[in-house]
Amino acid sequence: MQLDDLQALELLHRTIVKTVREDTPDLSARQMALLLTVYLTEPPHTVRGMAETLNVSKPAITRALDRLTTLKFIRRKKDDADRRNVLIQRTVRGSVFLREYGEVVVASAQDLNIGYEDRLKNRPGRTAINEPQKPAPVSRKPTTKETAKDTAENETWFTDKLKNDGV
Repeated sequence: MQLDDLQALELLHRTIVKTVREDTPDLSARQMALLLTVYLTEPPHTVRGMAETLNVSKPAITRALDRLTTLKFIRRKKDDADRRNVLIQRTVRGSVFLREYGEVVVASAQDLNIGYEDRLKNRPGRTAINEPQKPAPVSRKPTTKETAKDTAENETWFTDKLKNDGV
């Protein structure tokens, strides 16, 4: 299934709403990025390495680790080879959390695909799910101060596009 930008946002929205409705811990985007990085990339993981990988400060990584450690999703351990380093290790509880989260993402994607198929049936001229949208016509007129639209006038483009796409 190929997603366009609005479908990707809808998938993210559905996933977040489902996790909010369940009794799962609320993680910030930084905490989730850190957790996923620890579980989806090969160890060893250090605070310094995570700060470089995610391009955030070491104190920000430490705060995220504090929360993830409290939830027992990760474990910290001093590096025996270099006592200055703190190793970040996976836990069973963190693995279970991410497996369940992955299941929620899959269910949300399936819901999105079903909803998308239903919307396509109601659109004239659209027959296949993966059929690309026709690009907007390109204006051949040069842009001038008179023809350029102010950003403030286009603030509703996103919600208008959602309404037009039936989301």
